[in-house]
Amino acid sequence: MNVTRIYSGDDGESHFEDVEIPLKDLGAIGMISKLQEASGVVFRETAGDYDFDFHCAPRRQYVVNLDASVEIEIGDGTKRVLGPGSILLAEDTTGRGHRSRSVDGKPRRSLFVTLD
Repeated sequence: MNVTRIYSGDDGESHFEDVEIPLKDLGAIGMISKLQEASGVVFRETAGDYDFDFHCAPRRQYVVNLDASVEIEIGDGTKRVLGPGSILLAEDTTGRGHRSRSVDGKPRRSLFVTLD
């Protein structure tokens, strides 16, 4: 399973990395990963016109998009659009952080699975 990771580099900027979470075939019940430790879950809904300037993630967390897309921009201007069902591992807790914007003016519901 693919996860997009953003992390803080030594240069003070955020960077993208594609991470593959290994899955084991368990037959009829499907493919499953090893247990990932987590500390909590936050439910979030953002309006369709959000445009959050550069900010750091408040903690290490997975962000799971449920029903809309988000555009993430990092310090060098690189942008990625993460659609419904995508998973972001936000680990850019220092430095300048990232920018996030609404896509297509649609409200977005997401889950934050906190890791710290």
